[in-house]
Amino acid sequence: MTETRQLNPDIAPSGTGCVECLAANPPGWWFHLRRCAACGHIGCCDSSPSQHARAHWKDTGHHYIQSYEPDEDWFWNFETNKYAAGAPLAPPVDHPPEQPVPGPAGAVPADWVQYLHP
Repeated sequence: MTETRQLNPDIAPSGTGCVECLAANPPGWWFHLRRCAACGHIGCCDSSPSQHARAHWKDTGHHYIQSYEPDEDWFWNFETNKYAAGAPLAPPVDHPPEQPVPGPAGAVPADWVQYLHP
């Protein structure tokens, strides 16, 4: 069962893309996005080069995430490495549809597939 203190259904996502990738100079890029269910932090997935969603869990202990991709509503628990149940989170529930995957536009190298983690 999901721990209530690990979910905050009222907090909005931190933005439309990975916080750390967007703040980097030059900007980083991501494959897919994940949203922290406790604080709304948007980070990049484990397949992405920088794996910022996992780093956020390690830094904060916030172990429940939800996919921030269109048409995906699953939750994941980093502590158990299993899918988890979760309550609906505040909108928006995914990144803008015009945002490419991988993203963000202009930061993804042409040979991006070779940088993905398995």
